[in-house]
Amino acid sequence: MKRAEILAAAEKCVCGQRETDYGTPEDNFETIGLLWGTYLRAAHPRLKMVFAINGVTPKDVAAMMSLLKIARIATGDTPDSFVDLAGYAACGGEIATKGDQTHDNER
Repeated sequence: MKRAEILAAAEKCVCGQRETDYGTPEDNFETIGLLWGTYLRAAHPRLKMVFAINGVTPKDVAAMMSLLKIARIATGDTPDSFVDLAGYAACGGEIATKGDQTHDNER
């Protein structure tokens, strides 16, 4: 795939039906973060002393899902992993810069 095709496929994923199916990335990633935080505290009781249930933020989820895709890329090279990586990066970037007028004006 060409880079433009990867980006177009990622845009189709993150700006299309998925939001209808799963809600906004912010809301979906917040839910994932809460579930991950609950799991981590249950699986590793010592974390309860230092880690809040809501300690995994939507931005963290985007970054960690990107790392999952990078791990898949390390062991294979399907185009889907690169498309998904671009999508998670876009969602994470939007979440991280939400309310940043400088970036909003550049779009």
